[in-house]
Amino acid sequence: MRSLREARGWTQIELAKRIGVSPSYMSQIEANQRSLSGTVVVELARVLRVNVSVFSDNDSDRLVGTLRELLSDPAFGPPDITLRELKALSLHAPRVGRALVDLHALYRRLEERHRALDEALTTSGGSSGTPVQQSAFDEVRDYFHFIGNYVDSLDHAAERLVRQWGGAPGGTANALAEHLETKFNFTIERQTPTDGSHFVSRLDKDRGLIILNDTLPRATQSFALARHLAFLAYGGAIDELVASAAFHSPDAGKVCAAALANYFAGALVMPYSHILEEARRVRHDIERLATTFSVSMEQVCHRLSTLQRPGLEGIPTYFLRVDRAGNITKRHSATRFQFARYGGACPIWNIHEAFETPDRFLVQAAEMPDGARYLSIARAITKGEARFDALRLRYSIGFGCELTYASEFVYSDAVDLRNPSPLVKIGVSCRLCERADCHQRAVPPIDRRIAMDASRRNIIPYQVE
Repeated sequence: MRSLREARGWTQIELAKRIGVSPSYMSQIEANQRSLSGTVVVELARVLRVNVSVFSDNDSDRLVGTLRELLSDPAFGPPDITLRELKALSLHAPRVGRALVDLHALYRRLEERHRALDEALTTSGGSSGTPVQQSAFDEVRDYFHFIGNYVDSLDHAAERLVRQWGGAPGGTANALAEHLETKFNFTIERQTPTDGSHFVSRLDKDRGLIILNDTLPRATQSFALARHLAFLAYGGAIDELVASAAFHSPDAGKVCAAALANYFAGALVMPYSHILEEARRVRHDIERLATTFSVSMEQVCHRLSTLQRPGLEGIPTYFLRVDRAGNITKRHSATRFQFARYGGACPIWNIHEAFETPDRFLVQAAEMPDGARYLSIARAITKGEARFDALRLRYSIGFGCELTYASEFVYSDAVDLRNPSPLVKIGVSCRLCERADCHQRAVPPIDRRIAMDASRRNIIPYQVE
């Protein structure tokens, strides 16, 4: 609120007068000594001409979670920073907090290179004073994390294009191919790979040709066409977004451009108003939505996590994808849910169990250490070509929402929301989890002491103090 006021050149007295409160009350709010009432929030949004969601604490919660995880790094020694201090930092000095995140990423990257005896720190690079930055993928993940996983300009552009086509849900694929052929003079050709390659699509500008792998599902082929269209028609808009992100490394810009093209593709095959309305109608039944829009279940889950248009928000959801080794290969969230930044996810979370029952949705009522409760849904999926010698990729996808919104999901019918028992107590990762009684703990929590009793052996060989 202080930033918005100062950007307009107003004093506290001026803003207080405009929204009808006393100057002392205004001062207490900005000092975080008084909470914002609903009436004051509405008046602030009207006077400052911003959306009410600006005053949400989601960004603050995300920053607190990120800071808490990075401060658990052994490099900082025994952690003695309290959660209250982290919350105060995120509220009063968020730029300092994000600078800490960047600094820690730089440290980790330097450490990795040192351990691998990487020669990236050459004499010229060192003398120029150019810092070694975090990996490109981590930079891009942080970018989407802090923008709330919603890109307004691309989302509206996709929706306008679908309206021009007059398309109904699920009918985008044919219109998309026709648009590429008539507007950009590209011929669509489908081929079966015969050289051992596993490509999805190829664009040949010289020949005016887009080649699709015909052994892949139609949903994958349509998504690939939409991605090519993103670069052809909205390449300038994507470049502007990448430039505004001010990434430290050129590689991060390239990764972000690809991610933004994928974002546009998802928005095109599942237009915002259509997917929002249909998701509400079928209570977020992933299989029904996939059928309606002729897309994959993974694409639906990812799209649901982006439905955060100001004033027309969907249910805040999270989405992630893990491989058999527990590596998180995708993660997006419009919720307070915190993912492990490094290492695997909580072992008792149902996303791992999904691999054992590949044809079923697993439903779990889960509670994080901060007390937040979630409806967690998981499903194993297989990706690959439709042929005998195809390369198969196996993942588990997870999605869900806070238990407050659980009734909006058809999967909540498997849980008694009045008494969600058993309530599975999960965590971000073992290194960060405060639960002393977890029987699946892999390593001790970084911020707690352990005790060893030579005369006693439990499932976990130490006790957490």
